[in-house]
Amino acid sequence: GEVPAEEYAAQAEEIVEAAPEVENPDDMEWLPLGVFALAEGNNSDAVPNMFLQLAVSKEGIVAGTYNNKSTDEVKSVEGMVDMESGRAAWTIAGKSSPIMETKLASLTENETNALIHFADGTTQELLMLHLEKPADEQ
Repeated sequence: GEVPAEEYAAQAEEIVEAAPEVENPDDMEWLPLGVFALAEGNNSDAVPNMFLQLAVSKEGIVAGTYNNKSTDEVKSVEGMVDMESGRAAWTIAGKSSPIMETKLASLTENETNALIHFADGTTQELLMLHLEKPADEQ
């Protein structure tokens, strides 16, 4: 059956908290997933102002950059893939919320729905639009 929303959010939190500290990211092998624009709800016509660049390591660690064009914020993101469920969850580095999640497999598609879990227990749906796919040559 369906997992209750609170439980689902708690699971996402556990996934993020399982991410190990990365001492030397340069020494690790990263698979770039590309750049995504974030659109609220299912409105893919809105001009996006939030962007995510994501990569995943073979250990399942998620890393990348969050860029909010409207506030000029650029922040690191960190997270983890739960190998069993295939869920990838991440948050702004150093923060415990909000937590964003989607299926790792969905991150290779042109667009995917993602969930964002806020500290107050609310969850919002976002659309992740794949802008740049990593070049195969790299």
